[in-house]
Amino acid sequence: MSIRFGVSPIAWVNDDMPELGAGTPLETILSDARDIGFSGVELGGIFPRDAAVLKPKLDAYGLDLVGGWFSGALLAHDVDAEIAAAEDHLRLLKAMGSTVWVHAETSNAIHGQRGAPLSGTPRLDAQAWKTFGARLTAFADHITSHGLRFAYHHHLGTVVERSDDLEAFIGATGETVGLTLDTGHAALGGVDPVTAIRTHPSRIAHVHCKDVRGPVFAGVRRNGQSFLDGVLAGMFTVPGDGGIDYAKVMRALADIRYSGWIVVEAEQDPAIANPRTYGELGLRTLEREAAAAGLEEAA
Repeated sequence: MSIRFGVSPIAWVNDDMPELGAGTPLETILSDARDIGFSGVELGGIFPRDAAVLKPKLDAYGLDLVGGWFSGALLAHDVDAEIAAAEDHLRLLKAMGSTVWVHAETSNAIHGQRGAPLSGTPRLDAQAWKTFGARLTAFADHITSHGLRFAYHHHLGTVVERSDDLEAFIGATGETVGLTLDTGHAALGGVDPVTAIRTHPSRIAHVHCKDVRGPVFAGVRRNGQSFLDGVLAGMFTVPGDGGIDYAKVMRALADIRYSGWIVVEAEQDPAIANPRTYGELGLRTLEREAAAAGLEEAA
């Protein structure tokens, strides 16, 4: 049982709002990630998509490519179409030696729409869950056959947001459909991340750790604002700077003998929240709590 700590580049350059961090060189992200002490970095929008170019860049900083978000559309088309759409992304991850496939359904998602209030998050009925679950399972089988762990990312503004969404998702899918447990999206979606870990241990394939500022999110909901409004208002931050008890999260992961990546990820405005300063806080917090819980970091 061993873990590795990675970081998302979204703290430096935000893929949903490219104006946040616009112009930041890739080399700044990589040097900061290395100097903070991360072992890997997730794929970001400004990263080259040619492994022959990207791998030497990461190797120069001693970083592995953890994986990278894939925007799925299985509610809009069939599995064969999803496989075709994913071919280039899969080829890149395999060439980079990545071990995890981070996936989210975005065909009807609202999290990228500045004018869409979070109250408009899409929901699925029982028949839609049956169809979606079958397609997800078949697609996850395909990804698994290529040696990567499929890890579905629940997310505010998408069909897997709330506790009942998560349970429907688990019930509709097979065991190859793992979960990217995102502590921040869980907490703000009304899902206790510790309970999710303990209830569905075999599904925890990947972990994103972001912290939350509950009062800020409450204001976003109360004022009918969007996900992106919430990001700009500061509803997310790094572990150690919000309301989530990471000692409990790390103990829960230790209890299920979690082995894999733990990624610090917090969507914030880098002009307000310096990515290096906050990245250091996030990693030091997780290192401390992981060590106390008995989670061993890979050499």
